[in-house]
Amino acid sequence: MNRQRNHRSCASNGWTRRSATHQLLASLTVLVTVAGCTSSEAGSVGIAIPPTSTVVATAAAPPPHPENLLPGMPPPLSPTDVYAADRELSPAVADHRPLVYVPNSESHSVSVIDPATFQVIDSYPAGGREPQHVVPSYDMQTLYVTNDLPIGGGSLLPIDPRTGKPGAPFPVRDPYNMYFTPDGQYALVVAEADKSLDFYDPHTWEKVHALAVPDCAGVDHMDFTADGRFALASCEFIGRMLVFDVAERTVVKMIDLPGGRGGKPQDVKLSPDGRTFFIADMVADGIYTIDASTWENTGFVPTGQGAHGLYVTRDSKQLLITNRHEGSISVWDFAANKLVHKWYIPGGGSPDMGNLSADGQVFWVSGRHHGEVYAIDIVNWNLLARIPVGRGAHGLTIWPQPGRYSTGHTGVMR
Repeated sequence: MNRQRNHRSCASNGWTRRSATHQLLASLTVLVTVAGCTSSEAGSVGIAIPPTSTVVATAAAPPPHPENLLPGMPPPLSPTDVYAADRELSPAVADHRPLVYVPNSESHSVSVIDPATFQVIDSYPAGGREPQHVVPSYDMQTLYVTNDLPIGGGSLLPIDPRTGKPGAPFPVRDPYNMYFTPDGQYALVVAEADKSLDFYDPHTWEKVHALAVPDCAGVDHMDFTADGRFALASCEFIGRMLVFDVAERTVVKMIDLPGGRGGKPQDVKLSPDGRTFFIADMVADGIYTIDASTWENTGFVPTGQGAHGLYVTRDSKQLLITNRHEGSISVWDFAANKLVHKWYIPGGGSPDMGNLSADGQVFWVSGRHHGEVYAIDIVNWNLLARIPVGRGAHGLTIWPQPGRYSTGHTGVMR
């Protein structure tokens, strides 16, 4: 979200961890290892990053015990990597057509790009006003375009990933963003204007429960703990974070960021080892870190103007951070615990939301203020294409993606 409309205000947690009893599946096939870029590898459009940060390194937290997982949640494949399943495509998506879907918020449309040719091959109405994100369903069999207008209304537009074609939109109130609980039981509609997190049956689309979050103005993005029992959500318009219990559907804690109400937290992403949440803040121009077991703020790292989107590479080694206001992408290395690279889009841009290709080599990201999409080679750090789309290009996804199930947004896979 980049603006607040006048109609939108837009304790302990009881989570214990034990030693894991399961190991990484020996048969897991790694399709690609994304090359890590150090400051010495920066190209003509890259700049060196000083090896400094204010993130406090802590001892690795024990992985969640299988008995302590959210009931019904698939056990992690690795005790040290929540994204271990994101290396290969599931047979469930074998017949899905490789395409990039771009919701154009100001054009009320969806642009469809062929990633092989970098050409727009289709465009259709989004089924509502102000489409925000294209969200893969938990079972990976449907993509949903979230339309959060008109006021008091809203809709979801289903897309068949086998054909890339839309179905008929249906009403869902105020779906700015959407996630799925890690057990697959609920679709979690982020009703930003209503200040509510709405739990729906993902098959009948009947609202089952509404968790009111009046102290979280601009509820926006989120991610789940490694055991699936808790989630951390950003409150964009008030500079704070919200922790809620997934099974109990109750607020656990509010966390005020150091910037206070002057901050603007955006995307949220759990580190591969499950111990740290990273939070992009567009006003602070960097990333905050939150301990995933104590919920304490452990640091801040400047990344660039308008820090916005967060994406873990397919090898789980690095985190891509889009800096929308300055047209750059920063790279955080988990093992080194620091920023290792920064790259500017040649000719400028406004990188917002997107995702990685299945092989992890190309980062597809929308240019929010430029009505375009960027295809970026993150192995050699080259701009492969700048593709014109509609106005207000926002939460695009490339599909299919590796993983066993989707927790939503533009394809957060586990």
